Amino acid sequence: MVQEKTAPPPGAPPAASREGAPGGPRWRDPLGRTAAVAAGGLLLFLAFPPLGFWFLAPLGAALVIRAVHGARPRRAAWLGFAGGLAFLGPGLHWVTPIGVDAWLGLIALESLFYAAWAAGTALVVRLPLWPLWSAALWVAMEWARGTFPFGGFPWARVAFSQGGSVFTPYAALGGAPLVSFAVVLCGGLLALASLRAPGPPGRRGRAGAPPAAPAAAPAPAPPVERLPVRSSARSAALPIALPLALPVALPLAGALAVPAAAFAVPRPGDEGRSVTVGVIQGNVPGRGMTPLGDEPAVVLRNHTGKLHEMARAVREGAMARPDVVVLPENSTDIDPYRSETARAEIDAAVRDVGVPVLVGAVVGVGEKNRATRSLVWDPVTGPGAYYDKQKLVPFGEFTPMQDLVLALFERAGLVGKQSVPGTRDGDLRLGPVTVGAVNCYEVAFDGVVRGTVRTGASPLVVQTNNATYALTGLPAQQLAMSQLRAVEHNRAVVTAAITGISASVTPEGEVVWRTRELVQDMAVLEIPVRTRKTVATRVGALPEWALILVGTAALAAVPVLRRRGSARPVTRSDDQQVGDV
Repeated sequence: MVQEKTAPPPGAPPAASREGAPGGPRWRDPLGRTAAVAAGGLLLFLAFPPLGFWFLAPLGAALVIRAVHGARPRRAAWLGFAGGLAFLGPGLHWVTPIGVDAWLGLIALESLFYAAWAAGTALVVRLPLWPLWSAALWVAMEWARGTFPFGGFPWARVAFSQGGSVFTPYAALGGAPLVSFAVVLCGGLLALASLRAPGPPGRRGRAGAPPAAPAAAPAPAPPVERLPVRSSARSAALPIALPLALPVALPLAGALAVPAAAFAVPRPGDEGRSVTVGVIQGNVPGRGMTPLGDEPAVVLRNHTGKLHEMARAVREGAMARPDVVVLPENSTDIDPYRSETARAEIDAAVRDVGVPVLVGAVVGVGEKNRATRSLVWDPVTGPGAYYDKQKLVPFGEFTPMQDLVLALFERAGLVGKQSVPGTRDGDLRLGPVTVGAVNCYEVAFDGVVRGTVRTGASPLVVQTNNATYALTGLPAQQLAMSQLRAVEHNRAVVTAAITGISASVTPEGEVVWRTRELVQDMAVLEIPVRTRKTVATRVGALPEWALILVGTAALAAVPVLRRRGSARPVTRSDDQQVGDV
């Protein structure tokens, strides 16, 4: 039985639409929703380096959430998948030097996580305070992406678009997960405000319902003398205007309060210590899948040659004398343990500069394996302590499902020997300081960086070989991760990249020196040494797990509250819901 709709009394506020917005848009058209979620994904991409419009990230999240809101979980999953493709397609385009098929396969796989998030969000938006629950589920989704499969792929987390933004201070409180949560929460509040915004005058309050018949015109009243009191009209409008304005103003105020509260996060100060660090970027002869070129030892000579050049500049007074020098990952393409020539060449260059050097090398482990190693090379005693990379790149440093993959893809054979992961943190004594060695891909993993910082190591040193992806978005995205890590752990970060971007980042996340790509370069930098721990360093993964638990609990609460009548039901039309938010 259809209940007849009566017209509201004159002056009453518009009825709440089935989206929970007073007269707001219903977004019932699936194509419109898909277009909105794709636009949100593109805004998220634009927030990331190299473009770096970080302020677009909350707007992108708002559009994605707004598109998902009101959809049934199955359709929401499709929308989430489409949004993931729109975001990760351009965001991970740097994978194409490996192959377009690898790029398409990666973004399709990773977009499944966004589909799962969207399906969960379609459920939790039926609960009160749903912007909190949807943001918590986003954190859970990014955790899952960074864990499964093959060790995870945490690249393009929302937090990594905020290397230098108003949201960045949250990293010192709860790490990258809290930054992602804050950005998506801000987006959720913006989505809530849009849902509550009044629609155009005369919009129907219920899908499919005819517009209310106009009320009969009242009989003309006799003329009366107008009183010169204008404030009475405004006063009479306030009881109507305030109920309409408050539902929109409150979430907008919350969206502004989230980044504003970041400035209250406690941060350790300067400790008055520093170390002078030389950084060398030697460049490589090749490009793409063969960055080291066809002729062996060219990369080795590029870096030892720059070491000799730095030594001459120091002797001539053109450069300050460094306390230590850092070379990039893969700064030698010849194993110095197995080649006397490589060992002698590195040793001569280190003796010339006269200070300990952190060398990046790929070394043999037995006959079938290898390790990516940060190797301390002393000018007197030669090679000594080392750190082996713990987080390895799937299909780049090791091959999952090796027999199957090698049978299907000839390119997989370029991996060669399989890398084995290290088993210890990256604290290495290098001259007057204990540096925290982090190798390339590892900077995206919270636990690896945090474990090294907890040893007391300072500064952090990120050795990286991103030569295959030169002049793509990857080097800039990786630098933004270093910025976030600096704030998260109160550590300066020195990045030595084989082709760029090499850089120096202060503990406040400011990039004070950086190189161009595909050039040889070097510098001697004064780097602050800090050892005090942030809240994020102390509490570790606790905020992330708390947010994951909150999101999971909200999902579990949906069927319980529906049975009790506290959650909003879904009608036959998957885009219409009743009740307010």
